[in-house]
Amino acid sequence: MKFKLLLAFSFWMLVMAVSCNKDDISFDAPSQELSFSKDTVFCDTVYHQVRSETYAVKVYNNEDKDILIPRIHLQKGATSLYKINVDGKPGYDFKDVPLRKKDSLYIFVEIAPEANGPEAIAEDKILFQSPVGQQQVVLFSVVQDAEFFIKTPTNPNIITSDATWNNNKAKIIYGDLTIDQNVILNIQQGTKVYFHKNSGMKVLSGATLNINGTLANNVTLRGDRNDPAYDTIPKNWNSIKMEAGSTLNMNYARLFGGTKGLEMKQTNANISNSFIHTFQEYGIYAVASTITAKNLVMNNCGESAVGIFKGGTHNFTHCTIANYSDLLHSYNRNGILAANEWTNASGVKEYGALIFNLRNSIVYSDRDNSVNFEQTPPNLFNFTIQNCLIKYSGTSEAGFDFNTSPGVIQSLKNLDPLFVNYFAAKMNLRVKQNSPAIGKGSTAVAATVPTDIANVSRTSNPTVGAYQYF
Repeated sequence: MKFKLLLAFSFWMLVMAVSCNKDDISFDAPSQELSFSKDTVFCDTVYHQVRSETYAVKVYNNEDKDILIPRIHLQKGATSLYKINVDGKPGYDFKDVPLRKKDSLYIFVEIAPEANGPEAIAEDKILFQSPVGQQQVVLFSVVQDAEFFIKTPTNPNIITSDATWNNNKAKIIYGDLTIDQNVILNIQQGTKVYFHKNSGMKVLSGATLNINGTLANNVTLRGDRNDPAYDTIPKNWNSIKMEAGSTLNMNYARLFGGTKGLEMKQTNANISNSFIHTFQEYGIYAVASTITAKNLVMNNCGESAVGIFKGGTHNFTHCTIANYSDLLHSYNRNGILAANEWTNASGVKEYGALIFNLRNSIVYSDRDNSVNFEQTPPNLFNFTIQNCLIKYSGTSEAGFDFNTSPGVIQSLKNLDPLFVNYFAAKMNLRVKQNSPAIGKGSTAVAATVPTDIANVSRTSNPTVGAYQYF
């Protein structure tokens, strides 16, 4: 018993000693500049009255003494759109902030702004004042006014009459947004459509989705996380699901970052001058559909950039379809997978006649075959590969014989197209000056799509793919 009492007494004496030592700490004025984990905080794009993610800045005391930082504050003070938390305390102005020698503290930053127009820059600074001088960390964000489409148990989130979206406000979708039967939705140039996690769009039978971008003002459809890391990550949202009998007209659009991009069943789709990339499964997933695609650029899709099932009629002209994703390396990563077979939700196999025409296009990847055909039965499958450059290794895996098939016309295989850069962060699928794709296109085919995706003429010496070399 005495031993236990002695042990307890010793413990409390130690606690008191530590407490006394803590009280005796003396903090001096800084004699050196502080250092920071970053000198600029780029917050992701934020929307009207929606709080951003929280960002962290570490502040380091590199001196061999404990210091008191005289003042840390937001330059715009209480009027700032930003909120900061310094070492666990919220506010906008902090005096005499202690920082132990060779130690650091966190400053957490977030923004929840009021939007005064379609898009604006929100900038402020965290200022650090001491006898050494004033230092700063810049805070920067793009603020967009936004219109929200939120599905709830009491709101099915359905567009029931013809509507037009323009670029005066970003469109933020939570849950599925449905375009009702026989309704037309027009999305005008420069409009930005953001999907929250596990959200998407459904276009019902008879409905039409018109995406009307321009070269100078593309329409953007993507996840609602805008910080740069999410530009190259898939599965941030679900898909645009086109039901049987629906119509899609898409021109100058950028669609990326979801599970499937365009998910179509018996859909009539016209796609021009657009970018579809970085999807977990398919960029285009089409069942018994009709697709006409011109100047289409695709890359970085897990299963296949284009997946065609149960036949249909498909014409791809002057397209560049690549698949090089390191992030999705465990997936099949086809360029084009085309089959006249499809297994429905009940597990029953269905078949349809397939017409597939690929002209003046590049389909390439780091896989053995970038084009794969599944012809079951073969008499329902008709294809043409004309003046194309594709990655191809053999007949058994690809499902057709490149060397002897009458459907393969004046095409090249296994010649690296020499893209300027195929990484997701760069997405520059132009070709270099010594590319084998230059001048290999059919002039007759090029005449049907006389300008490339950047509006450059290709009527003479056409380069295969979506970009004309000049």
